[in-house]
Amino acid sequence: MSLFINQAYADTAAAPQGGGWDLIIMLLAFGLIFYFLIYRPQAKRVKEHRNLMAALGKGDEVLTQGGLVGRITKIAEDKDFIVIALNDNTEVTVQKGAVSAVLPKGTLKSL
Repeated sequence: MSLFINQAYADTAAAPQGGGWDLIIMLLAFGLIFYFLIYRPQAKRVKEHRNLMAALGKGDEVLTQGGLVGRITKIAEDKDFIVIALNDNTEVTVQKGAVSAVLPKGTLKSL
């Protein structure tokens, strides 16, 4: 019957004994890489931004994420909005989260 097909025989060699430790060590290594390269730096940036939002005060010169530079004239504590004076005539209302940096005093005069 097996003129063209070779007979299949069961392999008698023993299966390698790993115990699963290799998989556990690799998963732990990937977990540590994920924590130190992705999660930890992002959590640090979020914490710094939260502290920046809490420290905002009237008269601070700020830079928004949209590129607007101005001085804070009013802070609405209950709604997370601030009013920024871009010049003597123009005021803009933005969310506190849109502020990306607090600039040193006198920056507006130097522009």
